[in-house]
Amino acid sequence: MKALVLFSFRKRGFYTMSELKAVILAAGKGTRMKSDLPKVLHEVCNKPMIKYVIEAAKEAGTKGICVVVGHKAQQVIDKIFDLGETHIQFVEQKQQLGTGHAVKCAKDFIGTEGETIVLFGDTPIVTGKTLNQLYEYHKKERNAVTVMSAYMENPEGYGRIVRDEQGTFLKSVEHKDATEKELLVKEVNSGMYLFQNKYLSEALLHLNNNNAQGEYYLPDTLTIIKDQLGGKVDAMMIEDATEIQGVNSKEQLALAEEMIQRRNGGK
Repeated sequence: MKALVLFSFRKRGFYTMSELKAVILAAGKGTRMKSDLPKVLHEVCNKPMIKYVIEAAKEAGTKGICVVVGHKAQQVIDKIFDLGETHIQFVEQKQQLGTGHAVKCAKDFIGTEGETIVLFGDTPIVTGKTLNQLYEYHKKERNAVTVMSAYMENPEGYGRIVRDEQGTFLKSVEHKDATEKELLVKEVNSGMYLFQNKYLSEALLHLNNNNAQGEYYLPDTLTIIKDQLGGKVDAMMIEDATEIQGVNSKEQLALAEEMIQRRNGGK
């Protein structure tokens, strides 16, 4: 069995501003899957979900990938190595205290140079092409952080992207916190972000868990970066909303398989 190694990256030096990293969140239990298997290891077309996300990140040109593990961490690590992904680095989220906390666990990997894209291990439909488009948009607009967004006819449950009359990003608001007017918005937050690391590392220092759940929420970094750090926050709407769909149940797993089969020409 391969040992769980929690890496310290400070001695390795930081990437240059032109290089892109990826942090993939894969620590959750996935209780709605009703299975002992870690959620990100459930297979879609005979391949674990997290493998698709790793491949998409590599296709987008990442120079380093860190997977945040938690529930059955060693099993996830062993499987990723068995898939041939021996270059992956890992950190452990020992307590499940929200997406912001998960990213905090990877703060040494992230550093203060370059950019990091934050992805989920249970979104197998996202493509490297789309991640690359997000990166190019992010650089062109000189954003501190770019949210991957999508148009959804039925946005129930998703956070909304709120813009002003000129289309400028104002904020991302969670469904449960949205006003009646904001609930009419059909541009949704995918939960996937591309950050300049100098802003992300600083925002993580300001992130708190002053909420009913006592958790650290990554979307809160958007407000911190925009209002406290003076960085430009924007959202890029992707063409295919199915790419942001996560898998939280056996039914959604079957849907993801159908979509990938169609993408592969029915194979």
